[in-house]
Amino acid sequence: MSIKKVMLAKPRGFCAGVVRAIDIVDKALDLFPPPIYVFHEIVHNRYVVDDFINRGVIFVESLEEMPNGAVAVFSAHGVSPQMRDLAARKSLHVIDATCPLVTKVHLEALRFAREGYSLVLIGHPGHEEVEGTMGEAPMQLVSTVEDAERLVVPNPDKIVYITQTTLSLKDVAQIVEALKRRFPRLQAPAKDDICYATQNRQNAVEEMAERVDVALVVGSQNSSNSQRLCEVARAAGVEAYLVNDETDIDPLWFEGAEIVGVTAGASAPEELIARVLDHLRSMGAALIEEMEGRDEDVHFALPQELLHPVKIQIERRREDLSERA
Repeated sequence: MSIKKVMLAKPRGFCAGVVRAIDIVDKALDLFPPPIYVFHEIVHNRYVVDDFINRGVIFVESLEEMPNGAVAVFSAHGVSPQMRDLAARKSLHVIDATCPLVTKVHLEALRFAREGYSLVLIGHPGHEEVEGTMGEAPMQLVSTVEDAERLVVPNPDKIVYITQTTLSLKDVAQIVEALKRRFPRLQAPAKDDICYATQNRQNAVEEMAERVDVALVVGSQNSSNSQRLCEVARAAGVEAYLVNDETDIDPLWFEGAEIVGVTAGASAPEELIARVLDHLRSMGAALIEEMEGRDEDVHFALPQELLHPVKIQIERRREDLSERA
């Protein structure tokens, strides 16, 4: 085995939105009697989700699976107004874990729609964040340059784009360039929609790729930002592999490789990164070097529903007494 050194990207792993979402479910478990329901995976990481399942959280893909009056957590990826309306009809006690940066995109969609813009969303079809954003206002989804080149909009002279928060910066730039060729009056949001954590992790991988022979990205297969980190590394000329944990690592990946780069998607726990590093040490890596990188000091407050939970507890208690009567 030829591995001699591991370069550890910085920043990596949890972002502020993921920390907030996980803290919300943790606090809900402390405050409310079970069961606690979560709509979609709270974040896209199998390890995090399985841990919560073992602690009694029930994850569902439809609000119809939740009983009326249940405590319901909306995942970090956001939901559409239609889902909020359904939650109200079912008298669900909602705790909203939507990342504030996703909420920003929702609010942009509403404002641009009110102002009469043709609205274009750059994102991946089927992703929970995209589904939630598209429910806010009429808009068209563009996923590729080819989509952009055949796009038809109702008002080409007043058109604006917004984006999914976890995309590749370079992919978005290519799509926006194609849109501008078609629609010279295309406008951008006042501030970039791709979140700070996505940008920082992609920048760190680009820098890391200049110094390593192969890269590992710790994250789940359904994590958009983790997939994008692999793409960024490959675009820089380094083969990259997405692994859930150390058990996914194939020694054949490292034949002829002396320096291995390691990073993690924004929903991957530090514990998994540590396990991957331990595994690489067992394969011969004698030196672990953390690269210099941007420090992140972003923090998002918990929602009011958790800061003032008494109302929910009283209402659930009343419902329990009513059912027994």
